[in-house]
Amino acid sequence: MDRRFFLTTMALTPIFANDFTKNSKDIYLLYSEYQTLNNLNARLKRLRRFVGFANFNLISYSEALYYGRNYSAVGSFTNEELSLIDKLFFESTQQYGFFGEKTCFNIENKISKKIVVKIPRTGHYLFKGKALEDYTKLRKDVGNTLVLTSGVRNVFKQLSLYCNKLYRNGGNITRATLDIAPPAYSYHTISDFDVGRKGWGYKNFTADFALTFEFEKMKKLDYISMRYNKNNSDGVRFEPWHVEVI
Repeated sequence: MDRRFFLTTMALTPIFANDFTKNSKDIYLLYSEYQTLNNLNARLKRLRRFVGFANFNLISYSEALYYGRNYSAVGSFTNEELSLIDKLFFESTQQYGFFGEKTCFNIENKISKKIVVKIPRTGHYLFKGKALEDYTKLRKDVGNTLVLTSGVRNVFKQLSLYCNKLYRNGGNITRATLDIAPPAYSYHTISDFDVGRKGWGYKNFTADFALTFEFEKMKKLDYISMRYNKNNSDGVRFEPWHVEVI
């Protein structure tokens, strides 16, 4: 069988995907949805470039649509893209093996800059209060080699990360939700943040972070916790970098 035809057919429907993989129960987007995802993923990247990396972390649904309608550098979101956004936000995720709690029930969620603080030289924000206090303590107790790698993420930022992961996994929703929470289920929208080792780049988002001395120090602290341990009940991969604000 022609490889290109095989890969295209794999994404055609969940039934076809399961037929070809046999031992896999993974669920895929329909082929038409995957085509829409391709366009949506590209538009979200244009939006991020247009508003700036830091601002993109806070942007709301209505603001995103406003920029799309009024600036050609972004372009209007199509009806198909809006329908896909609704699907990814509102549908139940348990069918994909994700059992985490829903943290955001309003797709129009707004995050005021009055309740967050931008952390210098990171491009990220933290919520004022416990999250900011925890990060400040962490830097003091662990050392300056510990850096903030991701903070507050409103719905559209989480949507962008999820869509990109979904696209890179060929429309495999089951696999994408193992790697990153769907847009309505991220604790980054209400509290949590990620940390890493300075200069480590993408390795900070792998299990290798658990081997660092920064992580060893973090494990001894009683004012924070790890949101996603190994074999967690949410169905999320092991994330030693993800700090649970308790």
